[in-house]
Amino acid sequence: MNDPRVRSFQISPGDLEAAQLDDLIREIEQKSLFYYQEKKKSLRARYIYGTIFLIINLCAWFIRDYAQKALTLLPHVSSCGPEGSHCFHTLGVLRVSIGCFIFFLIMFLSTWNTMKLHQAQNTWHSDNWSFKFLLLVSVMVASFFIPQLYIQIYGEIARVGAGIFLGLQLISVIEFITWWNNYWMPNNQSKQSCSFGFVMSIVFYIGSVCGIAVMYYFYVASTACALNIFFISLTVILLIIMMVMSLHSKVKSSLMSSGIMASYIVFLCWSAIRSEPSHTKCNAHTQNGHTDWITVLSFLIAIGAIVMATFSTGIDSESFSFQFRKDEAKEEDDIPYSYGFFHLVFSLGAMYFAMLFISWNLEQSARKWSMDVGWTSTWVKIVNEWFAAGIYLWKLIAPIVRQPRVHEQPQPTTTEVSR
Repeated sequence: MNDPRVRSFQISPGDLEAAQLDDLIREIEQKSLFYYQEKKKSLRARYIYGTIFLIINLCAWFIRDYAQKALTLLPHVSSCGPEGSHCFHTLGVLRVSIGCFIFFLIMFLSTWNTMKLHQAQNTWHSDNWSFKFLLLVSVMVASFFIPQLYIQIYGEIARVGAGIFLGLQLISVIEFITWWNNYWMPNNQSKQSCSFGFVMSIVFYIGSVCGIAVMYYFYVASTACALNIFFISLTVILLIIMMVMSLHSKVKSSLMSSGIMASYIVFLCWSAIRSEPSHTKCNAHTQNGHTDWITVLSFLIAIGAIVMATFSTGIDSESFSFQFRKDEAKEEDDIPYSYGFFHLVFSLGAMYFAMLFISWNLEQSARKWSMDVGWTSTWVKIVNEWFAAGIYLWKLIAPIVRQPRVHEQPQPTTTEVSR
C-alpha cells in the first residue's frame, strides 16, 4: 500500500462528491436545454396550426365561389349529386368545414391530457408534420365522399358549435379587458400607469360616442329605420349602465375597463347593422352588390379576423382554467399552454367560419366576395352584443351579490363573562 503508483489512483471522498455534483449540474443543464427547446417548438407550432387554419379558410372560399368552374372532377363523385351541386357553394363550405373539424378533433382527443414536455403527446403536437399533413389531406378529401344528408346534419350541429365558439371568444375578450385594466390601473403606487389608464378611458369613451353618432348618421336614414334605431339606442343604454355601474362605490372596477367594453359592444352593434341585407333601405349604401377593391379588402380582412379570433382564443386557456389551477405553481417541464383546449377551439372555429361563409343560412348560398351578410347574421351579432354586456355587468356585480353577510354576534353580558 506504500507504493506511490497505487496512491496516485486513489480518489478522496471530497473529489467523489465534487464529480457527482458536476454530473448533477450537467444533467440539470441538459434537461433545462431540452425543456427550452421543446417549449420553443411548441410555441412555434401554434403559428403553423394558425397558418393551416388560414389556408383551409381560403379553400372554403374557393370552393364556395369558384370551384364549380375550376374543379371538373367533383361532378363525377357520386356523393356530390347531379353536376356536383352537393359539393359547391353552401354544401361545399360545410364539407371543407367538417374536414377541418375532424382534423382538429383528432388533435384534441390525442393531446387533451398532455401536461409535461417529456410526454409523447407533446412530440405529436409539436412535430410529425409530414404525418399530420397526410392526415389533414385525407380527411379533407374524405369529406367530399360523405353523403349529403350527413353534411346537412353537420350544418345544424355547426350552428351550435359556432355559438359555443362565440361564447368562448367573449369570455376571452372580457378576461383580456380585465387584465388590461389591472395592468394600467393597479394601485396608487404607480401614478404614471393610472394617468395613462385614465387618459385611455377617455379615449375609449370618446370613440364609443363617435361610433354611436356615426351609426345614427349612416344607418338611420329616416324614422322608418325603426330596427336600427332600436339597436343603436339600446347600445347607448348599455353604455350608460356600464359607466354608472363602474363608478359605483361597491364595484371594484374602473372607467377604463367599462370604456374598452363600451367600444367593443359599439363595434358589435356596427357589425350587426352592416350584416343587414343589401336590399334594406337603411343599409343600401354599405352593400352595393359590386365587387370593387373595398369589397375584396373587407373580405380578406374578415378572413384574417376569423383566424386571429380563433388563434387568440385558443392560446387563452388560462382564462378558462385559472379557477381550477390558480394555486398550482408552474414547473419547468410544464407545457406552455393547453394543447387540448387549443385544438378544441380550432375545431369549434371550423364550425364558426362555415357559418360566416354561408351567413348562418343552410338553404341559400351567399353572394361572391361576401361574408356574414343576412338577417340571421345580424341577429346573431346583436344577441352576442347583449350577451357580452350581460356577462360584463354580472362580472361587476357578482362580488357584491356573492359577498357573505356578516351577522353581528350578541355581546356577552357581565354575568356571562364572570362565569
